[in-house]
Parts: sequence; C-alpha cells; structure tokens
Amino acid sequence: MKGFLDLMGVLCIVQAVGGALNNLLGSGSRSWFVVNYIGFLDGYEVFASIVLGVLGIVMCAAARTVGKRG
Repeated sequence: MKGFLDLMGVLCIVQAVGGALNNLLGSGSRSWFVVNYIGFLDGYEVFASIVLGVLGIVMCAAARTVGKRG
C-alpha cells in the first residue's frame, strides 16, 4: 500500500507541476498533462493543477504515515 500511494502521489505531483507550467507559460499545446484532456476543466486548468498537486502531497504524506505504522 505504501508503494502504491507513493507512486500515485509522485505521479499527481508531476502532472500538477507540468500542467500548471504548460498553462501558465501559454504554450498552447495539449501535451500529455491530464488536466488538458478533461473537458469540464476548460478555463480552470491552473486551479485544477494546484488541486492535483495538493492531492499528490497528501498521498505522499499518507504513504509515509502508513510506512511508519506498518
């Protein structure tokens, strides 16, 4: 469980940082960041990237907690 949470947390953080930079720098390309492919997030990609980053940090913290208990 610890490994899965850690992996998912890191993936969320990478997607968040990349998506935020992609949208803030205005590259205009859809690239491979997940927030660009979710239709109802149009116009809110940067906010969604921030939320995704916070979710990733929470997942990594939860993985550390699970690792200390188990």
